[in-house]
Amino acid sequence: MTKIAIFTDVHANWPALEAALQAIAPLNCDYLVHVGDAISIGPYPAETLEPLLQTPNLRLVMGNHDAVFAFGIPRPRPAWMSEGELAHEQWVHTQLRPEWQSQVAQWLFVLTETFAGVMVTFLHYALDETGRDFAPIVKNPDVAALDILFAPYPGDLIFYGHTHQLSDLTGQRRYVNPGSLGCHTEAVARFVILECHEGQYHLTHHAVPYDDAPLAAAFHERNVPDREFIWKAFFGGRDKVLRRY
Repeated sequence: MTKIAIFTDVHANWPALEAALQAIAPLNCDYLVHVGDAISIGPYPAETLEPLLQTPNLRLVMGNHDAVFAFGIPRPRPAWMSEGELAHEQWVHTQLRPEWQSQVAQWLFVLTETFAGVMVTFLHYALDETGRDFAPIVKNPDVAALDILFAPYPGDLIFYGHTHQLSDLTGQRRYVNPGSLGCHTEAVARFVILECHEGQYHLTHHAVPYDDAPLAAAFHERNVPDREFIWKAFFGGRDKVLRRY
């Protein structure tokens, strides 16, 4: 049997990642896979990226924020990038070691593996025609939409992220978004455990709580650009925590 832990969209939330890794450690997984966007949004870009790069048997897939670090912020600023987001991305990049850029640039946009007879594809989201950027997000997709969106990719299972919403639907294949580990309205870190054996698989969803008080404090202590918008848009406000700082 092969056991894999899959998580996505850590988004520089070290307390959430630490809680997930501690929960995963005793499960004796053969592999871990992160399905994109290790950095940006959260206040801990270096503290998050460094352990991800150093964790044994962890495979890292390229997300859109990872690509901005690896290949540079688009110039001139594209219409979809606000001034606040530009300032935030620039701040993120100043927190990271320059040598990490070349390591992140080696991450694959699409990773397909066969585990004990089960073919699995991992990608942050469907790619556009260039193969170096992501297709527009389909909001609240049904099975038919996912069948079309992920038609180019092989596998019995497709794991993706990007939307931050937990989803698990079966059409022509099974499409699983574990839900963002780092960005959620609740202080829980979400991940999936996949067990494969002789061409069959078993999948379970997990969510472990973490203390989000240090997360809220770090946004202010580190003067993270665009933090008020980020806290509201990606963490649901969590006013009971934010008012402390």
